Amino acid sequence: MKNAAARSPRLIDAVEDKIVCWSRMQSEGGQRLEEIVLRKEYERQANGGIFCWGVGNAPNRCTPSLARSRTDVDVVFSVMKSRPKLADVSPSFTLIWRRFIDCDGIEQQLPAGSLVTSKGEARSGTKSSHFALFCKSSHRLELSDYGSFDPSAFRNVGPSGGAIGSSQVTALVRCTGRMQSDAQYRINLRAKLHGSYWVKLVDPIPMDLTKQRSLALFGSSEHIVSVAQWLDLVSLLREDSTPGLGVSEKQLFLL
Repeated sequence: MKNAAARSPRLIDAVEDKIVCWSRMQSEGGQRLEEIVLRKEYERQANGGIFCWGVGNAPNRCTPSLARSRTDVDVVFSVMKSRPKLADVSPSFTLIWRRFIDCDGIEQQLPAGSLVTSKGEARSGTKSSHFALFCKSSHRLELSDYGSFDPSAFRNVGPSGGAIGSSQVTALVRCTGRMQSDAQYRINLRAKLHGSYWVKLVDPIPMDLTKQRSLALFGSSEHIVSVAQWLDLVSLLREDSTPGLGVSEKQLFLL
């Protein structure tokens, strides 16, 4: 992980009442974190700076109003302290999510270059819900060290204003105090919330073995990928490849 503290300005200052979206990240859907970030960079390039980051918990109730008012919200990502769970590193099956509910309650298709995946299993059976942050960045996405993030300097946005819970992987928070320079967490990735900010995903399809193999080819930093190649791959991965729909292994590997 590169150290960018000396050459990059701090993403967030401890400004009273500043709203920030904080998300802790780790391996997910059978991909290592480094592979996910590389995939999000392809996505960002293909979507004109926009990328969708999948998260497991529902948005804060204040999110739609913030999105409609275009309130400026930084989104900061920190690597989790704990190791990823086996179900995230090696899920029994993976889902591809294709549509989302926007801040006005309207169902829409994800941007053409966006690929959001998740593990398919849940405690009750097949995973029935997933969520995503709509982010925008004018800079290349790469894991680095952009300074400290002190959760104790923030409280959840809302009437109760409670402290960030240990189970909150992603939270919309407001700055209420001064951040400590030696805080427990680091800022390892950064962007701005965009569009509908934080949405519910719908319309999942399973990712079969052929699709998994094809996506794996794009997970190496040594594999040069053009925007056109990425868009073609996403289009094929998001097609329902149940028998009879004709998405062949040959098609995917030709990319």
